[in-house]
Amino acid sequence: MYDYDLFTIGGGSGGVRASRMAAQFGAKVALAEERYLGGTCVNVGCIPKKIFVYASEFSEDFTDCAGFGWSLGERSFDWSALIANKDREIARLNGVYEKILTDNGVRILRARATIADAHTVVVGSERYTARYILVATGGWPATPSIPGGELAITSNEAFFLPQFPARAIIVGGGYIGVEFAGIFHGLGAKVTVVHRGELFLRGFDDDLRRTLVAEMGKRGIELRFNSQVQRIEKLPRGIRATLNDGAIVEADLIMFATGRTPNTHDLGLERAGVKLDYEGAVAVDPYSCSSVPNIYAVGDCTDRMQLTPVAIAEGQAVAETLFHGNPRTPDYENVPTAVFSQPTIGTVGLTEAEARERYRAVDIYKSSFRPLKHTLSGRDEHSFMKLVVDRETDRVLGCHMVGDAAGEIIQGLAIALKCGATKAQFDATVGIHPTAAEEFVTMRNKS
Repeated sequence: MYDYDLFTIGGGSGGVRASRMAAQFGAKVALAEERYLGGTCVNVGCIPKKIFVYASEFSEDFTDCAGFGWSLGERSFDWSALIANKDREIARLNGVYEKILTDNGVRILRARATIADAHTVVVGSERYTARYILVATGGWPATPSIPGGELAITSNEAFFLPQFPARAIIVGGGYIGVEFAGIFHGLGAKVTVVHRGELFLRGFDDDLRRTLVAEMGKRGIELRFNSQVQRIEKLPRGIRATLNDGAIVEADLIMFATGRTPNTHDLGLERAGVKLDYEGAVAVDPYSCSSVPNIYAVGDCTDRMQLTPVAIAEGQAVAETLFHGNPRTPDYENVPTAVFSQPTIGTVGLTEAEARERYRAVDIYKSSFRPLKHTLSGRDEHSFMKLVVDRETDRVLGCHMVGDAAGEIIQGLAIALKCGATKAQFDATVGIHPTAAEEFVTMRNKS
């Protein structure tokens, strides 16, 4: 009756997972991707960003090693070598994604796909019918409309810059903004962050936000809060940004990190009867089904958590629901996340503010300390950890950290929260000494 059981538009993490699993469950599947397999995460997101973070951290390591008896000779940084090596790794991962799909019998169409009606997809001059259509087109950087805005780049272009900037302005205070501030600074640029709010990383625990502000300031990154760029002008060498308070900041590069919007424009969704919200996100039910019963959507093109592992979980759930007789909905409770700022943030569960809104009484445990490494390196850096506990049940509601390896540490604690661990169980756990992580099982004094 149809050409395919499932036609997926978008070859990012969510689309690939849904397509692969649907094919394994016996469905006939096609996937269309107009740019690159792996989506944002593999190509212009998580993976290359983490590679850049690793590269930028060496500058501090070189400085810190003197306290441990090491002497280094002349050193230099080659931006073009980093880009070339990053590109080679991304190309390898693109091949991995292609192999995953083809090995499972998924047909890959390397072109833009649009929806003609509820069961028809158009790719170039070809039309294909499908029992189910899955929209997994991700998001795209949003940029403010200001005079000279075309002179700015986004994170998409930051991974392919022909030259490394000596001075950089980062506009925005979300994940991307604080991460690239650390990257550019660590690689040697003079960095200014411009953010319209009083603190960056809205939605994170306030103590984490304040701690990161202090630590980034110590590194020499200029932070301008309650500020917005009003216009950008091109100079003979570089650009000039004028802020809302009249301040002038000159740089070689300005990057907008002002959020991402659903990549759903001109896909034909409205024509098929799919409801979108005011930002263009596909409105879906808990099973990722849109307003049209056979059209589903996962990942950043929906108004849910914009995290790669969440998109994968959504794609898995769709495949299980449609082709395995196992209706499933993703679990969005206690999803851990990390911000690869410098230092790193790791967090899972409720913030203190969220816990106080939902529970009658909460207990807060905090610890701030200088890591052992920096007693010899001499670096003025502190780690911060925090536990949020329901006083009535003793259940741990949130774990938050700023410091080295925060993401690695919080991943383990996320399992404990998923299992409903109590503060007493944390206290009864023997710590690994000497580590930073042991602090989470040794905090006894309430704040």
